[in-house]
Amino acid sequence: MKNITYHYPPELMGLLIDTVPLLNRSKRDVILFFKGAGVSTRLLNDLENTVMVDRSSINKYEIVRLVLTRLNDLGEQALRERREVLKRVVEFESYEACWDTDRLKAKGLVHEIRQLVNIKDSFTRMKNAKDEAEQQIRKEYLRKATEVQKLTQAKERFKDELSTLFVMKDPHKRGKLFEDILNRLFNSFGILVKEAFTLTGDDNEGIVEQIDGVIEMDGEFYLVEMKWWGKAIGPDEMAKHLVRVFTRGQARGLFISVNGFTDATVTMCKQSLDKVVIVLCDLYEIIFLLENDGDLREFLKSKIQAAIVDKNPYYKG
Repeated sequence: MKNITYHYPPELMGLLIDTVPLLNRSKRDVILFFKGAGVSTRLLNDLENTVMVDRSSINKYEIVRLVLTRLNDLGEQALRERREVLKRVVEFESYEACWDTDRLKAKGLVHEIRQLVNIKDSFTRMKNAKDEAEQQIRKEYLRKATEVQKLTQAKERFKDELSTLFVMKDPHKRGKLFEDILNRLFNSFGILVKEAFTLTGDDNEGIVEQIDGVIEMDGEFYLVEMKWWGKAIGPDEMAKHLVRVFTRGQARGLFISVNGFTDATVTMCKQSLDKVVIVLCDLYEIIFLLENDGDLREFLKSKIQAAIVDKNPYYKG
């Protein structure tokens, strides 16, 4: 009821001026009605004195009009009192206290005020709902804008860091950094990544297997191999990765190479698709994707679909 009571609008003001005098038999009762609603004696003293000294010089309607006008003029300062006056009228049920000749009219006016308040409240609720929806849209827009900004920054960082690898002399260090920046890029696109890890044997034989990372796409897990070699990946190196995938039951494979794959390697992977999903990707595909503001997740999905449906592990859409 906040909006309708912040200031009584003209229609409501008129109804209250017509109604309150009917709900109270005497001028004194009208004064008590306002006191009961919390209206300060400062606003009522002169009216109360007039009623006591010269009762005939003022009527109930004039008292109500003056008090309500004073409350309206006070704005937010008298918000609580205006709410209470309206509440007492809307919830009024003691019509037996009214003059017999006023009861029907009083009931009709109270009903009209209730309807007006309900309508105003309905519009207020609808406006509040609309405001909340618009606020939610703004929040969502800001959230997406923030995500886009973060993703743009991640893309630029990836390209900057990648450029340093082309001039790096230490191949081992370059390979590890290549894994790190690719894993961060995956994370930026919301792709869950378990970064590089090693497995050791049970009989102290040291490291028996090293995996560059694991990603999750649509509930499927892909063992990831990332290689920065000066030449295309051949069948021997690919066979090692395929063995890692084969020995993990439901796992799938993703191999990312800086300089692509030999024809023999692609043929081997195509034949392996009968048993396991394997996806091949080269670095320049990813660079081209980022230069064109592509989505890494959708890019990988298209390659996975091509591997499964078209038996093409090295799809370049």
